[in-house]
Amino acid sequence: MINNVVLVGRMTKDAELRYTASNQAVATFTLAVNRTFKNQNGDRETDFINVVIWRQQAENLANWAKKGALIGITGRIQTRNYENQQGQRVYVTEIVADNFQLLESRTAREGQGGGSQFATGNDSSYQAPAQPTRQPNFGRDESPFGATNPMDISDDDLPF
Repeated sequence: MINNVVLVGRMTKDAELRYTASNQAVATFTLAVNRTFKNQNGDRETDFINVVIWRQQAENLANWAKKGALIGITGRIQTRNYENQQGQRVYVTEIVADNFQLLESRTAREGQGGGSQFATGNDSSYQAPAQPTRQPNFGRDESPFGATNPMDISDDDLPF
């Protein structure tokens, strides 16, 4: 049987990091994942998926991934149930993440461009402007090998 989940989305808020009685770290958060299709109004709908991550990965996520961060997770779907204070049985379906990966830099997420930043106070350090990122060209309009001549191959040399 297979129970494998891969999701890419944005964190709706900072992860909530707690520790169990046996000192195991556990973080919970909600991941906003856009659907791949549009509704009748032409808008993309979003699913808000509850995620749980354990141990060192939980601590890393709580330290590095903040609200709005684009992250990818791998894990599994898990269901559990409990009885609430009114005596009703409540079922919960959530993702138990094994791993996560940050998919964009903090500067890209916060929209900081090429401007310079000076520190305030006694520290007069200077942060150099960010270098513009060059997007790869996946078009077929140029040779991937640079400006070289086409290879000189005769039909007799081809194996087919």
